[in-house]
Amino acid sequence: MIYFIGAGSGDPDLVTIKAQKILQKADVILYTGSLIPKEVLSWCKDDALIEDSQGMKYDDIYLRFKKYKDKIFVRLHTGDPSLYSTIAKQISFLKDNNIEYKVIAGITAAFAAAASLGIEYTIPGISQTVILSRIEGKTPNPESLENILACKNSSLIFYLSISLITKLKKTAYKLGYSSKTPCWVVQKASWTEESIYKSDIENIQNKVSHIKGIALILFGDFLHQEETQESHLYVKPLVKELRGDKRTHV
Repeated sequence: MIYFIGAGSGDPDLVTIKAQKILQKADVILYTGSLIPKEVLSWCKDDALIEDSQGMKYDDIYLRFKKYKDKIFVRLHTGDPSLYSTIAKQISFLKDNNIEYKVIAGITAAFAAAASLGIEYTIPGISQTVILSRIEGKTPNPESLENILACKNSSLIFYLSISLITKLKKTAYKLGYSSKTPCWVVQKASWTEESIYKSDIENIQNKVSHIKGIALILFGDFLHQEETQESHLYVKPLVKELRGDKRTHV
């Protein structure tokens, strides 16, 4: 059985119990060394074969799938396997070769960052939509940055884009965003070396120009965390008297 497991955002304690139990009995673990802290591998048994997939090509990974298909094989991905993991291509190979697999969810960096910041992505009256994306650079994005930023009433979170923050700034100005629109960066969310940088789109670049690795960009007015209307979930129901003592909630 091949298990695609989300290793979480970095903090080993954020690995799910289900994932931990599988890691404890896994015979083979293939992980991305540049993105997953070694502490996540601390639950693996002593005789497990552990390999770093950094530098491997698809054919290298497929060769291992075939070789160890009768073992408990963990393909350990950073965050959650549904985001920027290329598991779709890997699963297609497994299906073509009749190899069983399962996917185990993990905690993606966007949610770990929100926890570290103590924020909510869905603010009544401001944003009820969360967009997880990346800014197009060497890796193409079928959705243009202009279209993404046109969703001004959304909470925008950009993965894998820290080197393109100048492009974000220029495009935001082009679309009429204020220079004071909040723009925050969380480097290595939930890792022990996590760093948080809060500013606006005008000045954030000066604070994060040194970052070359893992970081998220959060952008938009939702970062003010100020509701413009009350949530209907916790507002006292309005009571309308129809006639006499008979009342109904509306």
